[in-house]
Amino acid sequence: MSAQPPQRWIMLGVVLGLCAVTLAPARADLTRASVHKDEHFVTAETPGILDIEAGECFTDPAFHPSAGGEVVLYTPCGQRSDNQAYSFVHLPDGPFDRDRVAAQAWDRCERGFTVLSIDAALDFYPVVPTRETWADGDRDVMCVAYDPAGSLAGSVLPRA
Repeated sequence: MSAQPPQRWIMLGVVLGLCAVTLAPARADLTRASVHKDEHFVTAETPGILDIEAGECFTDPAFHPSAGGEVVLYTPCGQRSDNQAYSFVHLPDGPFDRDRVAAQAWDRCERGFTVLSIDAALDFYPVVPTRETWADGDRDVMCVAYDPAGSLAGSVLPRA
């Protein structure tokens, strides 16, 4: 018997090593891929969202066993967070039309984003009422800022 492993075992080791490097998850401290959030990302029915006030930060929806599903959680803005509610706007009464409600929400949240001069590297999305919450009288839209390249390092709101 030879002390050297057969050539096929060496090649298999090289291939497996390359696969491990290629398929290994990215390290958490590296910049994650850019994300885009829209009016479907979080809705008025997402558990935990109704507990968030203007100026507060919160997590992206994530599964929590104690809740039995996805929820958003309050996070102090001084810690890294995924989102910050920068304002609330009220929409006029009328029949629920998802496209109309979404268009009004985007328009009004964009105005607030611009007026507050929130960092141009950040983006925003509206949390809109659903057909069910609209039927219950919900006309409020939460306007949310986030960083498409990662988490927020602190509050995005201008200091008073």
